[in-house]
Amino acid sequence: MLRQYMIKEVVEAGCDEAGRGPLAGSVFAAAVILPPDFCCEELNDSKQLTEKQRYALRQLIEREAIAWAVAEVTPEEIDRINILQASITGMQRALDKLCVRPQHIIVDGNKWRPYVPEGELMAVQADTVVHGDATFMSIAAASVLAKTYRDDYMIRLHQEYPQYGWDDNKGYPTKKHYEALREFGPTPYHRKSFNLKLS
Repeated sequence: MLRQYMIKEVVEAGCDEAGRGPLAGSVFAAAVILPPDFCCEELNDSKQLTEKQRYALRQLIEREAIAWAVAEVTPEEIDRINILQASITGMQRALDKLCVRPQHIIVDGNKWRPYVPEGELMAVQADTVVHGDATFMSIAAASVLAKTYRDDYMIRLHQEYPQYGWDDNKGYPTKKHYEALREFGPTPYHRKSFNLKLS
């Protein structure tokens, strides 16, 4: 069973991203503030859930959360600032979009940079948590939103470029994806700073 808060009696947002490893497509990130009495035994790290479970949980999270938001960082931005900075940027963009300002932030992983909301002078207190998406409910909820919204996006891109199999591999480096890259070359959605194995 996942835990609710790292610091009790504060407005705490959990953050996570999806899509650091793919060769193509944006990275998506989410921020979620859950109510103090929120409880869901099915909620877990999105990678441990089936597709059907993720989409069912997305509806629950969007209905029950105090606030939630999803943000995107494009392949062009990833190439310019690198995937780590793009992931952090995405999570901070999601925080910017929340309709409730958090007093504390918990982030999946071990890297972060100070987040100062617009109009504020000081950064919001934040903690990084390795395997946070398997520890805290708000981070797990963010992982579900980021994953499902990114999957929806990759399925839309698949309609434009079906030869790469993005409806199945979601842009990740599979044998079929590499074969299509060698045959058809990269698309505008490919991350040029990643090893596309074109030769």
